[in-house]
Amino acid sequence: MSASTEGGSTSEARARLLDTATRIFYTEGIHSVGVDRIIAEAQVTRATLYRHFKGKEELILAYLQQADRGIRGQVAAVRAQELPPADAVRAVSRTIAEGIRSPGFRGCAFLNAAAEYPDPAHPVHQAVLTHRQWFLETTTQLLAQAGCTPADAAGRHFVMLRDGAMAAGCLSDSAPITETFLQGVEGILRSHTPDPEATARA
Repeated sequence: MSASTEGGSTSEARARLLDTATRIFYTEGIHSVGVDRIIAEAQVTRATLYRHFKGKEELILAYLQQADRGIRGQVAAVRAQELPPADAVRAVSRTIAEGIRSPGFRGCAFLNAAAEYPDPAHPVHQAVLTHRQWFLETTTQLLAQAGCTPADAAGRHFVMLRDGAMAAGCLSDSAPITETFLQGVEGILRSHTPDPEATARA
């Protein structure tokens, strides 16, 4: 296959490889997909794949890094709006709900990857843990800014609700699941935020 049939620039070829791998890994799973199929569907040569990625594992890590950047970007976009803290939590929650309701939703890419790579020492599993630690810390910070206390407990509660909604959202009708998730977030905001009147009476 010539360079011209690969789309010209090497950056385009890399993007096509990653886009193809992302689509197939997410919809069909990681272990079930070989590099030959990715090469064929991305319309590149084997040499091109190995010029950009050392092997399948590096391609998987790039897939997860891309997913991580997407979620970080969603949170950054919410923060850029400079909403009141509780509304920022709600806005992040809505982006999660919208993702669950989107066509082709197949659950959380990170939870799916962890299920396929259960060894905590494996680089793929480590990438999952790194993302989840960031998400927990970010969520905890947002909830702390909203006045939730103890913020660490509220953060763990939020992440567990999100995990459950992600797992259930690809198994049945996503509408009631996302509605329940958003109601649950409201419950976190209420239960972890001190009542000003009660505090004043105390």
